[in-house]
Amino acid sequence: MKQQRDFPWQSDHAQRTVCAGARKKRRERMLDASDIRLLMLHFLANSSAHGYELIKSVEELSKGEYSPSPGIIYPNLTLLEEMDAIRVVDAQASRKAYALNESGVALLAENRDNVDAIIERLTSLAILVNNRSIPQVEQATHLIKHTLNHRLAQEDISDEALEIVINALHEAAEKIAKS
Repeated sequence: MKQQRDFPWQSDHAQRTVCAGARKKRRERMLDASDIRLLMLHFLANSSAHGYELIKSVEELSKGEYSPSPGIIYPNLTLLEEMDAIRVVDAQASRKAYALNESGVALLAENRDNVDAIIERLTSLAILVNNRSIPQVEQATHLIKHTLNHRLAQEDISDEALEIVINALHEAAEKIAKS
C-alpha cells in the first residue's frame, strides 16, 4: 500500500489537475478581449488601419510570439465601432480601415497604464522566448526537465529523496533569481 505523504501537492490529485489546467490556460490566453481592444486603440492612435494590419501590429510588437486571431480582432472592432470609439475611414473601400474617434482617444487616455502594461507583457514575451532559445539555456532546461521527470516517474520515492529534489529546485530558483 502506498504511504500517504505530508506534501500537499502530492496528496491532492485534483489540485494538481487544476494547476496543470491553469498553466495550460495561461499559455493559451495571452490577452483577453479588453486587452485586445486597448491595443487596437493604441495602434489606431498612430494611424488608421485594417483588421489584418492590427493583427500584424500585435505580432510585430511580440516579435511573432503572439498573434491574435481574426475571431477576436473583428468582433472587437465592431464593438469599438458600436461604442463610438472608432469609425470606418472609407465605407466604400473593399477593406474597412478604422480610425480613432474622440471617445476612443479618451478611453485610451483613461487606460494608459493598462496599455503600457499590455505592451510590456508582449515585449517581454519576445525577450523571454529569445533568451530561452539560447542553445546553452535550452540544453540546461532540457537536462533539468529530463532529470526531474525521470526521478519523479519512479514509484515509491522516499520522503528524504523528495526533500532533496525540492530543496535542489528551490536552491536553483534562488540562484537564478539572484543572477
